[in-house]
Amino acid sequence: MKKLFKLCLLILITGSAAAQERNTLQDTTFTLANYSKVERKVPMRDGATLFTTIYTPKDQSKKYPFLICRTPYSVAPYGEKMKVPAGPNRMFDQEGFIFVYQDIRGKYMSEGDFVANRPYIRNKKGKQTDESSDTYDTIDWLLKNVSGNNGKAGVWGISSPGFYATSSLIDAHPALKAVSPQAPVTDWFMGDDRHHNGAFFLMGSFSFLSSFGQQRDSISTKGAPGFSKYGTADSYRFYMDAGPLKNFNEKFLHGKSVLWNQMMEHESYDDYWKAQTPIPHLKNIKPAVLTVGGWFDQEDPYGPLKVFEGLERAKPKNENILVMGPWYHGSWSRKDGDLLAGLNFGSKTGEFYRTTIELPFFRSKLKGAEDPKLSKAIIFQTGSNEWKRYSKWPPEEAIAKDLYLQPGNKLAFEAPKMNAPGFSEYLSDPAKPVPFSADIKILRGFEYMVENQRFAFMRPDVLSFETEILEQDVTIGGHLTADLFVKTTGTDADFIVKLIDVAPNNGYQLMVRGEVMRAKFRNDFSKPEAMIPGKLTEIKFDMQDASHAFLKGHKIMVQIQSSWFPLVDRNPQTFTNIYTADESAFQKATQRIYFTPDAPSHIKLQVIPIP
Repeated sequence: MKKLFKLCLLILITGSAAAQERNTLQDTTFTLANYSKVERKVPMRDGATLFTTIYTPKDQSKKYPFLICRTPYSVAPYGEKMKVPAGPNRMFDQEGFIFVYQDIRGKYMSEGDFVANRPYIRNKKGKQTDESSDTYDTIDWLLKNVSGNNGKAGVWGISSPGFYATSSLIDAHPALKAVSPQAPVTDWFMGDDRHHNGAFFLMGSFSFLSSFGQQRDSISTKGAPGFSKYGTADSYRFYMDAGPLKNFNEKFLHGKSVLWNQMMEHESYDDYWKAQTPIPHLKNIKPAVLTVGGWFDQEDPYGPLKVFEGLERAKPKNENILVMGPWYHGSWSRKDGDLLAGLNFGSKTGEFYRTTIELPFFRSKLKGAEDPKLSKAIIFQTGSNEWKRYSKWPPEEAIAKDLYLQPGNKLAFEAPKMNAPGFSEYLSDPAKPVPFSADIKILRGFEYMVENQRFAFMRPDVLSFETEILEQDVTIGGHLTADLFVKTTGTDADFIVKLIDVAPNNGYQLMVRGEVMRAKFRNDFSKPEAMIPGKLTEIKFDMQDASHAFLKGHKIMVQIQSSWFPLVDRNPQTFTNIYTADESAFQKATQRIYFTPDAPSHIKLQVIPIP
């Protein structure tokens, strides 16, 4: 039986690989036969030129709109070779657009100095530039210098290119009609990539910034190489051996990563961080917006939700659409989206998005095709594995309900009624932090987002609270907020809260949402404040959004811990600047989590009533 299963699996994998190879060959043949490529240096208002690659349909019997992606990750391939497909996916190539890719200012073949998440400049004077003006100048040049265009432009991008897509909305060129920020980098301190709620995301940041953060020596088609001399496949061991954050420059980076140095110089939410987010400037937006994100995005789950929310808050007159699917970072662009590390979503969600949402959106806004009449929010509900369409997000019908920690490791929607026993506690030891994954790996990957959390459940420094077996479905849709009442023997701490769906039979613990809070920022992210040992303290924080059905027969679980290593850097549990602290600052601390009528620790959910 095992041999038969392996044979069937091999046939399935081989068949899938063969199909993918055929598709790639078809893409290449179609693109080469139907598109021409030119490379141009497009001048900006300050005289700098930005290297731009333009793919134009060979059929000039009709006019085409521009579809633009501005990127810090290179417009490669350079020279005669062509990007295949030329657009976001093969359907766009077949539909017909003028695809434009541009190295942003200061990266690869473009002139100027690179500034990560370059701040927007209000009331620019003279030749002042930012990403908004660079996009404006690019569109203006394209309209005047590329023949066969229909006078309309769209912008799209995933991750950092998503940030540039968001930036294009501000002071937009009149020809810009449609923009799709996808997993857009939006705030590197509050919830994207580098930090979450002030806690430094070490593992992904170190590997990324070791290359991306370097200042280039010259204009080139090559980027700086990243750090690779780990000497082990075990990330937990590597980062423990590295010691405090202050060691990383001396041991590994040698001062070469400008961005790493900037991270280490700005430990709180100061003007450096505040200036980077485009959210405050998303006002009077005119282009239609399609913001896209994934519930299992390991890098930028925060950005799409906050971009959409920021646009909604400004009461836009433009079309503003949010799509959230069961995807990891960027996987909606090419993957089928039916499977994710063992989870089966029952349909090809990526194909559904590309076919019925993304292409129709751009086709209608840029080519005058039939309006697909997309809902305000098109949301995949995990658990039930169903697409939902809402007139707003969070849904109108969602009701705020508190899920309370209870004595005996219980969890319920009723507030605790007894003062004793009123707390659970654990010893948090920075020398033995809770791992973020049971796998041995050196790079983060996305798999931890859907990994069985039983490995953490088994540890004594992780508290777990469970509901009774659900007698009916509990469906959530919208914001999650953790509200903990704690005491600590230290003067700082991290608190990680994970909302988990526990399956019957095998007891699989699926993390629906997990988030960290650095306690010294509990009152103000700009002004860190020490915890007072032994003092009962409320710590409330954003856990971002979720759309999930906890099905009848399952349980809901909440796990609480104080380390998530090396995904998140170790908190010394003493009030200090963690970026400059040495090993002597790291101390054990006892963390108490309270659940009494006066100190009711809970997660605030938005529950969708059963019809």
